[in-house]
Amino acid sequence: MFSRKEDAVAETYLWFYGSREGNGEVARQILTNLVEKLQSATFVKIDTLTPLAVTPNPYEAALRQLDIAAEKLKLDPGIHEILKRPMRTLIVNIPVVMDDGSIQVFTGYRVQYNDALGPTKGGIRYHPELTLDEVTALAAWMTWKTAVVGLPLGGAKGGIRCNPKEMSKGELERLTRGYVRAIAKFIGPYVDVPAPDVYTDAQTMAWIMDEYSEIVGYPAFGVVTGKPVSVGGSRGRSEATSRGLMYTVMEAAKYLGINLKGATVAVQGYGNVGYHAARLLHEVGCKIIAVSDSKGGIYNPNGLDPEKVLEHKNRTGSVVDYPESTFITNEQLLELECDILVPAALENQITKANADKIKAKIVAEGANGPTT
Repeated sequence: MFSRKEDAVAETYLWFYGSREGNGEVARQILTNLVEKLQSATFVKIDTLTPLAVTPNPYEAALRQLDIAAEKLKLDPGIHEILKRPMRTLIVNIPVVMDDGSIQVFTGYRVQYNDALGPTKGGIRYHPELTLDEVTALAAWMTWKTAVVGLPLGGAKGGIRCNPKEMSKGELERLTRGYVRAIAKFIGPYVDVPAPDVYTDAQTMAWIMDEYSEIVGYPAFGVVTGKPVSVGGSRGRSEATSRGLMYTVMEAAKYLGINLKGATVAVQGYGNVGYHAARLLHEVGCKIIAVSDSKGGIYNPNGLDPEKVLEHKNRTGSVVDYPESTFITNEQLLELECDILVPAALENQITKANADKIKAKIVAEGANGPTT
């Protein structure tokens, strides 16, 4: 069964275990088990394999965007080099006592990319697949965004690698407060101001503000944005991103000659941005034909009621199985025949692999970096 090369490998195993452990029988048993597995395995020639799809690195994507902009702007090479790297990167480990009494340690990040224009600004996300490269890219994008619109702010981003869907409210509070204690020396109203992002909300910001205030010894309302109105938050903050998206869609539709009355919309992601985008577009006459969350999507060519879909999600934990709808995957949603597509989930959703399958006339990005 073995080729000559495989025979040599097997012989090496036998020598290694036999000589090091003094037990050739152990090695023979290992090889016997290996042979049994190989006999039942299916093999293909390596040169016939299709290359594995590699998820684009968001930080590399951000740097490519910077390179393109630098060339067009004839940016000073020294400034270009500065903007390729974050000013400060924090990696912290946060021990949390779980509800069952055990202790788990979570890794958190805060990247302060550039503060040339003012205090750094950017959200905090909780996600089980969060990486430092992702956070760095998001911090870079915040730097570009605040600069382009003329805000006196720099760019930052943060997050914790965790699965908030599997954690209780008490565990999330302890995790959040631990994160604040770990980064407190590096944030503040005139230094770095966090905000909500994926799987964080006004409650999360309230915990951050309270913990930071305890540390500094006075009420620090300005340490975060996106907090509840009752503790100094701004009215309209929860739907601000989606309202900006709606205005952008209205202008794009006007330019393209698309009548929004009856225009079909598909929304990927039904969190804060996705829900409000669906609701606001529905209010101006659009027909929401599909929405999705991390568990899958729903489709109804006759239209969906955003409020009722949200009620269903709050009751069941997902938009999936909503009455009078057909299940679709997130990938299928992106490729639907529609007038407006709103990617409002995570990065890297529209790539080289599926870009030519997108049929929407307008792609309105509600997420950070959904298009590579």
